[in-house]
Amino acid sequence: MRTVRDIRVLENVPVMVRAALNVPIEEGKVRNTFRLRQAVPTIRFLQERHARVILIGHIGDTGTETLHPVYEAMREFLPKLSFCRATTGPEARAAVRALVPGEVLMLENLRRHSGEKNNDPAFAADLAELADVFVEDSFDVCHRKHASVVGVPELLPSYAGLLVEHEVAELTKALTPKRPSLAIIGGAKFSTKQPVIKVLLERYDNVFVGGALSNDFLKAKGYPMEASLVSDADEAAIRELLKHPRLVIPSDEIYAVPGAPASTGKAGLLDGKAPYEAVLDNGPRTVAHLMELVRNAKTVLWNGPLGNYEKGFVEGTERLADAIARSGAYSVLGGGDTIAAVEKLGISGHFSFISTGGGAMLDFIAHGTLPGIEALS
Repeated sequence: MRTVRDIRVLENVPVMVRAALNVPIEEGKVRNTFRLRQAVPTIRFLQERHARVILIGHIGDTGTETLHPVYEAMREFLPKLSFCRATTGPEARAAVRALVPGEVLMLENLRRHSGEKNNDPAFAADLAELADVFVEDSFDVCHRKHASVVGVPELLPSYAGLLVEHEVAELTKALTPKRPSLAIIGGAKFSTKQPVIKVLLERYDNVFVGGALSNDFLKAKGYPMEASLVSDADEAAIRELLKHPRLVIPSDEIYAVPGAPASTGKAGLLDGKAPYEAVLDNGPRTVAHLMELVRNAKTVLWNGPLGNYEKGFVEGTERLADAIARSGAYSVLGGGDTIAAVEKLGISGHFSFISTGGGAMLDFIAHGTLPGIEALS
């Protein structure tokens, strides 16, 4: 995989950088700058070599959002940054021509164009005409076959940015963990997590399945989960995974309390009693067992919260984050809510590596590569 260090000439060269700009925004302001901070080293590398840098990226999923709040937040890290309210066309071309060496231009949200998600060759060509070189530095979308991820590299000399290089190195290391090893997979959607769970069961000593994902496993074991978040999962596939001796699932849960505030719950054992209320977090016995596994582990990989983080069920997730940070193990984590938890606690510096990808991290663990990385070859 070629990286930005392999680009021989950068002086006055227009370089297009696909950056991780999809960050949480509330009331028009960026709520968390983690991904933006990770994007800065590659941009500064190019600035220092007097390239003309063109930043492209997306925000949200509806195609209506604007990157302008991201631009405002990014100016804290990149004073020589300007913004163009177009993504392609005459306005974008004029803005690129106006750049002087060392300056950076951010173009508007890629997903305002249907051609981005559809990998439209015409849209990829419109993007490619703005630059002479392409740098992929948005690991979080490298699992997507979108125009800016796989289309543009077909048209321009293409390289990995420093962030993508670092992601690949660290996640590759996580595929051969020091033992004892522990993998923790939370969140939801069994269909997207099944491949990575199968790989992790081959490579890790213990694989804990938590969060809403564990609801699918509990349902397959016969617990009535009608009130809880479950996916349209293949129960036969889940039952096969349940036979694996390395798989760990919750032994107790936090249930909703009817009529109580949304973030209020009660603990209950999974002892055959029907959980008629919604399951919203892993219970204290489960979390205590996880703490013990973390204390004994030399490698911990974690992706996804243990509870419904957005509704305030954060205790299990935050206790786990604190335990991993204190463990001394080589620790790798990823996923939006997972990162939000460690940033909130101010302990992100105590983890060995924090991935900017959620789905991309899991897909890389499952397959050892991604379409956006293959496109650079």
